[in-house]
Amino acid sequence: MTSYLRHVRNLSRFRKIATVFARHGFGSILEYLNLDKYLALPRSILKQPTPETVSVPTHLRLALEELGPTFIKLGQVFSTRPDILPPDIIHELNQLTDSVAPVPWDTIRTVFIDEFGEEPEQVFNSLEKTPIGSASLAQVHAAELKSGEQVVIKIQRPAIEDTIRIDLEILEDIARLAQHTPIGQTYQPLEIVNEFSVTIRSELNYLREGRNADRFRENFRNENFLVIPEVYWEYTTHRVVVLEKIDGIRIDNLEQLDAAGCDRHQIAMNATRLIMKEVFEDGFFHADPHAGNLVVLDGERLGAMDFGMVGQLSQVDRLNLFRLFGSAMQMDADEIVEQLIRMDAVRGRIDRKALSHDIERLLQTYSGQPLSDIKARNVFSDLMPISFRYNLSLPSNFWLLAKSLSMLEGLGSQLDPNFNPFEVGESYIRRLSRLLWDPRIFSHAILSNASSWQHFLSEIPRVGSDFLRDIRQSRAPIILDIGGARSTLDRLDRMITRLSLSLLLAGLVIGLAMILPIALENTVFLIVIIAGFVSLFGLALWLIISIFRG
Repeated sequence: MTSYLRHVRNLSRFRKIATVFARHGFGSILEYLNLDKYLALPRSILKQPTPETVSVPTHLRLALEELGPTFIKLGQVFSTRPDILPPDIIHELNQLTDSVAPVPWDTIRTVFIDEFGEEPEQVFNSLEKTPIGSASLAQVHAAELKSGEQVVIKIQRPAIEDTIRIDLEILEDIARLAQHTPIGQTYQPLEIVNEFSVTIRSELNYLREGRNADRFRENFRNENFLVIPEVYWEYTTHRVVVLEKIDGIRIDNLEQLDAAGCDRHQIAMNATRLIMKEVFEDGFFHADPHAGNLVVLDGERLGAMDFGMVGQLSQVDRLNLFRLFGSAMQMDADEIVEQLIRMDAVRGRIDRKALSHDIERLLQTYSGQPLSDIKARNVFSDLMPISFRYNLSLPSNFWLLAKSLSMLEGLGSQLDPNFNPFEVGESYIRRLSRLLWDPRIFSHAILSNASSWQHFLSEIPRVGSDFLRDIRQSRAPIILDIGGARSTLDRLDRMITRLSLSLLLAGLVIGLAMILPIALENTVFLIVIIAGFVSLFGLALWLIISIFRG
């Protein structure tokens, strides 16, 4: 009943969306999903002639722009997913712009009043009614607090949450219809829509944006090349955020930078240090570092703004990326495929030989080139057709990171065409490579599974006792006819002995691993544990040799 009422409530918007897509030549897709029957669309809408002056990808971009904020954001998210869309569409979606005409101040001030229960003039000494920035979800106004601080106010557009809620409900309905098609079974549209819903709802929550800014400031508290604006929490709510105003020169305004005597090479170095630290140290990065969100301050310092879109990488994610990078440096296509499989990036069955061949061909493209000549955006472009062809499902944050790297690399090339990002990246890469051999990483992985091993080992006596009792009562779950041959009994005896030794080895390894963190602080204990591991390695080697001989 609820679904039916939602369908009726959203019918007008649903039909508009379908009409726009049909006008841009996507009527056959609507028929494929049976939306023509679902919405009772006349064939005159579905069969509208499509202007052939622009390409299909351009028609898609124009349709998304016409449908407004939700679909613009959807296109921007899909522009980071080359595992779903082909390269020509990805390229076109990268052209989507989020700049829209501003809402009159008298209209948008009602949001401030609803949030704070008082007029903006009662909170601020002065306020610019003409916005300094206007996007599909919000607009930004400059102001001065009663205490004299210069700030910017980011205010959500009126009724935008209702618009996005309706569009998300419609997208969910479309995803449910697509889920039962062959394409839907491959790409899991419901999962994609749910992930997008979380992303855009997070962007609408300015309390979260404020927390992101605080986290970035904490991460860079010991770095003097980056300035993160302060958040005025007493004036920040779900729909309004007030931030310290940072005045500077846009990072891509080369004329003003030169006129101010700025060192462009140093600015490029600082921009690269920003992304390297975010990725390799913090695992928390600004996912929209375009030129409008970065300004240059005195001393070539950078000022970063707009923290609504961020990405996160766990330590495991970072190590997986580094392993892929290491395999690529060794030109080992087979190992790259193996690593992708270990990361669950390969959906279903694929032709591993063909994938390895395509990766090998890609690696040969860059063979012999120094790292300084390899551009992230070119690698990203070359990876897109392979990802689409084999439906490689890397975590969405990986693709988001690739796009962020491409943006910053483009800015670095503008600032200094001869800039080599590996001048900065080398130290971070060395630091991450040491993590691969850090004993604490291994001990943490072992200890995290220690409880499972403990449960497994503690269950063996009980299971064994139950098994023997079943045998005595002629209720054994397995019937073994081993005969009376002496050689058969000897083989069985050796098998049980090896099994016992294997369990003993596992128990000893777990025991040593559990005390390893303590031993790291005591040299004597550490020597004893190393000797123990060496002995266990020898015993394990002997056991493996005996198994192969047997």
